[in-house]
Amino acid sequence: MHELPVLPPLALPSNHELVLKVIPLPADTNGNGDIFGGWVMAQVDLAGSVLPARYIRGRMATVAVNEFIFKQPVRVGDILSFFSHVTRIGRTSITVEVEVYAERRAGDSGEYRKVTEARVTYVAIDADGRPRAIVLPSAV
Repeated sequence: MHELPVLPPLALPSNHELVLKVIPLPADTNGNGDIFGGWVMAQVDLAGSVLPARYIRGRMATVAVNEFIFKQPVRVGDILSFFSHVTRIGRTSITVEVEVYAERRAGDSGEYRKVTEARVTYVAIDADGRPRAIVLPSAV
């Protein structure tokens, strides 16, 4: 039996919470063989909604993509880790920062690279789709 090598610690955001991990597949590629930007955007929207859901406790909608930066291409087989952090809580909306890191499978195994970062705002909505106030739990 072979001993596994000890890998150095990976530099990932410490003030963000891991909210999603996913592996893109060949069906998610564009004509160049890289993963569609729109596919990455959809995953960021899902990952970004995790933390606001804890506060909103009901229906919500994506109201704004304040910033979206593609830093590097995403490849088939990358293990994507989505980290999120709440940056603002308003009366009806919550803004989060999402950072996406790819663990490269071919050649760079064990190395994380930041591939995308975004700032997304979600709004709490009622049954009719209108904005509603977010009720935060009172401090004890």
